[in-house]
Amino acid sequence: MKLNIALLAGDGIGPEVIDQAVKVSNAIAKKFNHEINWTPALTGAAAIDAVGEPYPDETHAICEAADAVLFGAIGHPRFDNDPSAKVRPEQGLLKMRQKLGLFANVRPTFTFPSLIDKSPLKRERIEGTDLIILRELTGGIYFGERGRKDNGDTAFDTCTYTRAEVQRLAKKGFELAMTRSKKLCCVDKANVLESSRLWRETVQAMEKEYPEVEVSYEFVDAVAMRLVQWPNSYDVMITENLFGDILTDEASVISGSMGLMPSASVGEKAKLYEPIHGSYPQAAGKDIANPLATVLSAAMLFEDFKLVDEAQAIRDVVNKSLAEGIVTEDLSEGGKAYKTSEVGDWLAENI
Repeated sequence: MKLNIALLAGDGIGPEVIDQAVKVSNAIAKKFNHEINWTPALTGAAAIDAVGEPYPDETHAICEAADAVLFGAIGHPRFDNDPSAKVRPEQGLLKMRQKLGLFANVRPTFTFPSLIDKSPLKRERIEGTDLIILRELTGGIYFGERGRKDNGDTAFDTCTYTRAEVQRLAKKGFELAMTRSKKLCCVDKANVLESSRLWRETVQAMEKEYPEVEVSYEFVDAVAMRLVQWPNSYDVMITENLFGDILTDEASVISGSMGLMPSASVGEKAKLYEPIHGSYPQAAGKDIANPLATVLSAAMLFEDFKLVDEAQAIRDVVNKSLAEGIVTEDLSEGGKAYKTSEVGDWLAENI
């Protein structure tokens, strides 16, 4: 297979972890006789510095023309610490999601046998955890009307959803549940929010189309509690943008490190793959960041192109690296800490 992949390294540790995913992907391509053409493009603070825009038109054109996008991370402290900044890296992320139509964020959460005791949660709480959260990505409070009034003393952000937006996300949730244990949980705040009541009634109306799927409805505050008590009681979860943003980060630490979990953002056509962590600017340029989340995101990319053996080969070599202690400092715990680039080299060589 020939794949054309847009490569958006972004800011902070983004370029370093992306480099390792490229090494691993190229090793897979060589082993399984595929061809990958990589096309780099600017985004985030790096793009602001270069052209004054966090998601330039040229980058969008490259992403549109590609079969998929492999994305690092964006963000820089000089923007985080300046509330008055008119142009921000995160604006590029929202613009990219909207222009590419990436309405569903797919966030798996699972455990690694060799790291089960590195989780902040007890072994008996997390063993068997294998869940996926589908977060709606282009609607809700992040895209609603916002502003200031009363001379700037009052601020507002509006959460708006259409039935169609809920339906297309829920459809992916139902379809995913059918390939797994046929359990779906809709997470909302329907006891308070009108937008959540729309979510709940829309999903309820869709249940008859998927009679084999067992559907539950839970309030987001209850789910936040249960995720750290019994995460293995969930399988597929669907929720709106803000709730999903918070819950997926909470779930990510179950595995033992935010540097381990991959994700995908998908639409009707476009597909983007990225680690769940941020740009971690404190580690930028030090060759110490964990690249495994980005490498596993590449595995998700291969799997979505029906290259199942290729994806499994990546997961197998990642598990091997963890079992043998070929890890960066976040997982070394007094043992040898390998550099980001050394972990990438080891993975590629073992493939």
